[in-house]
Amino acid sequence: MPSAPPTAPPRSRPRSRPESRPRSRPRRLGPGDRLFLTIVVGIPLLALLVFVWLPALASMGLSFTSWDGIALSDIHWTGLENYRQIFTNYPPFWPAVRHNVIWLLFTALLPTPFGIFLAYQLDRKLRFTRVYQTAIFLPMVLSLAVVGLIWEIIYNPDSGLLDGIINAAAPGHHIDWLGDPDLNLWSVLVASAWRHTGYIMILYLAGLKGFDPALKEAAALDGANGRQTFLKVVFPALRPVNVIILVVTVMESLRAFDVVYVLGGGVGSKPGMELLSLLITDNIIGESSHIGYGSALAVVLLVVSLAAIGTFLVQNFRKEAQ
Repeated sequence: MPSAPPTAPPRSRPRSRPESRPRSRPRRLGPGDRLFLTIVVGIPLLALLVFVWLPALASMGLSFTSWDGIALSDIHWTGLENYRQIFTNYPPFWPAVRHNVIWLLFTALLPTPFGIFLAYQLDRKLRFTRVYQTAIFLPMVLSLAVVGLIWEIIYNPDSGLLDGIINAAAPGHHIDWLGDPDLNLWSVLVASAWRHTGYIMILYLAGLKGFDPALKEAAALDGANGRQTFLKVVFPALRPVNVIILVVTVMESLRAFDVVYVLGGGVGSKPGMELLSLLITDNIIGESSHIGYGSALAVVLLVVSLAAIGTFLVQNFRKEAQ
C-alpha cells in the first residue's frame, strides 16, 4: 500500500497584540482645587514668612545699626560696633552665656534622663499607668508663666511651702530662694525641670509605643536584664526619638525666658539670673530701647542655637551614612 503523504505541521497562529489602552492624561486642577491649595499652602507659608523669616532677617540687619525704635530716620549704620561692645564691654553678657550653658547641662543631665526613665517604667504596663501619666504630664499643660507663678508661691520667703517646712524643722530660719544670687538660678532650674520632665516622658513614651516588643523578648531570651535591654536594644533603636528629644532640650534651654521673667520680677535681670533671652528683652523693650544692641544679642543666640543643633545632626547623619 502506498504510504500516506506526510501531514504538514499546523501553522502557529500569530499572537494577537494586546490592545493598547489610551494613556490617562493627568487631571487638570479646577478653579476650586487651585483655590483650596492656595489657601491651605499659601496662608501658612505667608504666616511663616511674615512672622518668622522677615523678623529674623530684620533682626540681622538691625544688629549692624543703632536705633532707638521710634523713627526710621534715626537708624544709623554702625557695622560691627554692637558685636564688639557685646563681647568686650557688656558686663552681663558672659554671665548670661555661662548661665545658659548651665541651664543646658542641667536640663540634659537631670530632667531629660529622668523623663526617659519614667517613660520606660510606665511602658511596662504598671497599674494606674494612666493616672501616673496624667499627674506627671499635668505641668506641661500649664504655660510657663503659670508655672512661674506656682513656684513663686512655693519659694515665697514669708509664707511659701519650702520655708514653711524649713521653719517647722528649724524655727526662725528663712532662705531667700529667689533673692540670693547663689541660689536663684538653681531654684528656677528646678521649676523648669518640673515641667520639662513631663514633656520628655510623653515624647519618649510615644516612641516606645511603636517599638517592636519582639526585640525585648529576644533580648530577654539571651539573658539580658532590664537595664541591658534598654541600653543595648531599646535606646539605639529609638534614635529618631533621641534626636527629637535632644533638639527640644537644646531649644528649651537656650530660649528659656518665661519662668525666669516671672520669678525674676519682670524686665531687668537679677544678679545670678542673667540669660541671653532676658538681655535681649531688656535692650529692646526696657526703659531705654537699644534695638540694634538687642538685635545683635538675638543674632548671637540664634548662631549658638544653630551651631549646637547643627553639629549634633551632622554627626548623627554621618554615623548613619557609615
